[in-house]
Amino acid sequence: MKTRYPAIAATAAVLLLAGCASGSTAAAPAPTASAGGSNAFPVSFENCDTTITLEAAPERIVTIKSNTTELLLALGLGERIVGSAFLDGPLPASLAGADLTVISDFVPGQEAVLALNPDFVYGGWESNFSAEGVGERSALADLGIGSYVSPAACKGDAMPDPLTFDTVFAEIDEAGAVFGVPDAADALVAEQEAELAGLEPATGETTALWYSSGTDTPYVGAGIGSPQMIMDAAGLTNIFADVQDTWTSVGWESVVEANPSVIVLVDATWNTADSKIANLKANAATAGLDAVLNDRYIVVPFAATEAGIRNVEAAGSIIDQLAALEAE
Repeated sequence: MKTRYPAIAATAAVLLLAGCASGSTAAAPAPTASAGGSNAFPVSFENCDTTITLEAAPERIVTIKSNTTELLLALGLGERIVGSAFLDGPLPASLAGADLTVISDFVPGQEAVLALNPDFVYGGWESNFSAEGVGERSALADLGIGSYVSPAACKGDAMPDPLTFDTVFAEIDEAGAVFGVPDAADALVAEQEAELAGLEPATGETTALWYSSGTDTPYVGAGIGSPQMIMDAAGLTNIFADVQDTWTSVGWESVVEANPSVIVLVDATWNTADSKIANLKANAATAGLDAVLNDRYIVVPFAATEAGIRNVEAAGSIIDQLAALEAE
């Protein structure tokens, strides 16, 4: 039976703003995100401690980060995306061929965003919305532009602790309601749930380092974010699972002490898996690690490592790669 994720509050009162607004009024209790179909507007919802109201589905959307762009594409909303920015890598094969207008390789400035005449900005990180970036959320609201942050990236009291696949699937549901495509969201969640249920995690005690970036000081997956969630689904034991954070900086001496069975390498254009391997082999401290001596590496693309529709796929890939290592 399909699990539902209550996320959107449909308001009965008449909303004063035509597009969106932010304020302190909490959203009222509500039915599921798919209630009322695509015409279930107006809606009100709480997102990263910001209350947003919408009278209609956004039509001109700017996306920032791969996870937001890929979710909208998977929901069939590519034609509504007027500009994308800060993409973390190529689109997955299932979405290849999408016609995107990329306005910046990093967080775009507000001028570039406003030139697209958007009515909504969907960001992967809260930090995307700053005076130096696309603009603060309240300032965008004053311009009639709505905003939404991937809930997995919320900070403070709104930060998921820990992040789970329920949170990832809830964002899909919420996006379906926000953008007026609840049926597409239902189908996507069902597909993701089925894929997750079909995974066969590794058994036994396979310890792992999630190596995201860094040379002198590695930046690694910690205990409450997407790296931990993905490793749990794959059956790996994170050597830094006891760190109460999403990612964290550590000393190489901690890695050496843990001597992980495998090393998960995040492959990014600006910090490739190959460059990480070279660093591990060149570093006198890590060159003697069992995983380095025996080339026990697992590679995942950066765009699949932040909370989004590619996390289940990433867990499956890790399972397959580990099985291949064990078969050698």
